[in-house]
Amino acid sequence: MIRILLAEDDASMREYLARALERTGYGVTAVDCGTAALRLLERGTYDLLLTDIVMPELDGIELAQRASALHPSMRVMFITGFAAVTLQNGSMPPDAKVLSKPFHLRDLVLEVDRMFEIGTAADL
Repeated sequence: MIRILLAEDDASMREYLARALERTGYGVTAVDCGTAALRLLERGTYDLLLTDIVMPELDGIELAQRASALHPSMRVMFITGFAAVTLQNGSMPPDAKVLSKPFHLRDLVLEVDRMFEIGTAADL
């Protein structure tokens, strides 16, 4: 099973995304901030880091940079309302994907499926 670490500070969004990904067969561990995600990454491995960019304590970009140093083969996807800032920043890990809010759950699942070359997502 593909393991996803979801870092999202908005509780309702975190729960919503985790449920959608779990329904389509992914294993999801969800946390509310970058520092909690980093602690998990220091103890274990995940296939995908799915992170918001703007979060308290440790933002998603810095989290992704540290995560990539710990686990270079782990994929990274940002979910954000600030995509233009992220793309101009130039500090994203190589091959990171950006999904701009608002998005439909189907779009999220399709992007994750593409990252792992899995067939089409179930209807959400």
